[in-house]
Amino acid sequence: MDQVRMDQARMDQARTDQPAMTPAATTQPAMTQAAHKPRRRLSKGMYILPSLFTTANMALGYYAMLEVLHATVAEYWHLDNAAKAIGFAVLFDGLDGRIARMTGTSSDFGRELDSLADAITFGVAPAMLAWKWGFYLMPAVLLTDWTNNWHVKLTQLGAIASFLFLMAGASRLARFNITSNPQPSNPGRPGKKYFVGMPIPAGAGVIAAVVHFSEGDPIASVWSCVTWMLIIVAAGYLMVSTWRFYSFKDIDFRSRQPFRLIILFGALFAGIWFFSRYLLFVLALTYMASGVVWRLLWIFRRKNTPPPSYKEASQTS
Repeated sequence: MDQVRMDQARMDQARTDQPAMTPAATTQPAMTQAAHKPRRRLSKGMYILPSLFTTANMALGYYAMLEVLHATVAEYWHLDNAAKAIGFAVLFDGLDGRIARMTGTSSDFGRELDSLADAITFGVAPAMLAWKWGFYLMPAVLLTDWTNNWHVKLTQLGAIASFLFLMAGASRLARFNITSNPQPSNPGRPGKKYFVGMPIPAGAGVIAAVVHFSEGDPIASVWSCVTWMLIIVAAGYLMVSTWRFYSFKDIDFRSRQPFRLIILFGALFAGIWFFSRYLLFVLALTYMASGVVWRLLWIFRRKNTPPPSYKEASQTS
């Protein structure tokens, strides 16, 4: 019994020696948890921001398709509205990826949603626009059987060319989703500085820029129709090619001296505002031709480069 009493006394003494928990100490963990909750909510809300730009991209593509359906020979300005919608969608597509990278909110859901939106806005909508502007609304100049026959044939060939553009764009998106660390076939350092093949927003931008340059007025000659068909097929081929195109991802918007970027973007926006038809037409075709030029330069450079020295193997007895 004495031993039990001594053990009980030691336990009571140990309890009295422990420091009492102050109110600040008891409330500190609760305050820490309360401080973390707004941060978690804020981080979850940041994931919605890139998806909002992707949704705007998809909405513009849907609007472009509606404008294409409403276009007629008398009301061809609907085609110009569709081209403008695709142009704004290119801007939103660039912003959602940039914002996701800057805020660290990239996710698998966002990438899949972006791919589906690109297939609609930069695949289906431009294909419909290219077909209706360049082939379906082309008037028959002469009322002869030969002219009417060619008009029907060109309309059918234009539908095939537009479908090839759509298939090339979808294939380009699928290849981009499954490829990790792509490397262009022609010279250039691998990484994020170059795209492997022309991106689908640029291909859609070529179609939209050409239509906007004409203010939506449909093609009225056979030779212009054939040229337009070749442009569509060339844009589709460049998208599925392995040629390099500049990605603009190495531009650092968080640099300490962004004065050059401010001046450049200010001049670009002013030029688009006042001379959108001509400037967008030149920019789209220049970007499309840049991959071809780099490819040709690589071919000529490879031809002029002497082959490595050949050493005959020594013959042994």
